[in-house]
Amino acid sequence: MTTLLIQDVVKRPLITEKNERARELARQYAFEVHRDASKIQVKQAVEKLFNVHVLAVRTAIARGKNKRVGRSVGQRPNWKKAFVTLKEGETIALFEG
Repeated sequence: MTTLLIQDVVKRPLITEKNERARELARQYAFEVHRDASKIQVKQAVEKLFNVHVLAVRTAIARGKNKRVGRSVGQRPNWKKAFVTLKEGETIALFEG
């Protein structure tokens, strides 16, 4: 298991229409997280950063897209996202505004 600081685990919130629906219906919040972070590390980081109780964490690796500029071909880096389910009645103020 990689040693990561709490502030390094969660990179940014993911705010999309699909994630907004999941937040309203199922109390699920989406974050971009460090690629080496485990579910346990994500849970601990979210609980400490936002002072909430996490019930479940699901993670997914998003594969980087292939991109071209003229004749040059490259690839964007792979990244990881986490879907965090909170305890009933709790919210994260960052998403509410």
